[in-house]
Formats: sequence, structure tokens, C-alpha cells
Amino acid sequence: MAYELIVLVLAVLAVIAVYYVLKTAKYLIVNTIMGLILLAVGNVVFNLGIPYTTMTLLVCALGGIPGALLVILLNVLNIAFL
Repeated sequence: MAYELIVLVLAVLAVIAVYYVLKTAKYLIVNTIMGLILLAVGNVVFNLGIPYTTMTLLVCALGGIPGALLVILLNVLNIAFL
């Protein structure tokens, strides 16, 4: 009886933990998509010539909108992402 109760409590705690992780992940996913869209739109509209390398995409994916703005700023200042 005690074993089943412990398993039930652990299962409930796991469901609560997964709920909070997915709730936070939703905002991270939206920020990532917006960052990648901002990079693509900025590249097309302003003809920045930023190559879509692995590093560029990782900065935009992990940084989201601020990451895309950083990539654009560094490209405009001819520091990186040329």
C-alpha cells in the first residue's frame, strides 16, 4: 500500500514539473522563432548579406530577438558575421 502511494505522489510531482517546464518552454520557442524571423526579414529588407551559418543560427535560436539584433548590429559594425 505504501509503495503505491509513493509512486502516485511521485507521478503527480512529475506531471507538475513537466507542466511548468513546458509552460516556460512555450515562451522560449516563441522568442526563438521571432529571432529567426527578425534575422531573415532584416537580411532581406535591408540587404545585410548576413550568411546563414551554424553560428549565426545558434545565436539567433538561443538568444531570440536580442540575439538577432546582436547579429545584425555586429554585421553592420563589420565586427562579426560578415
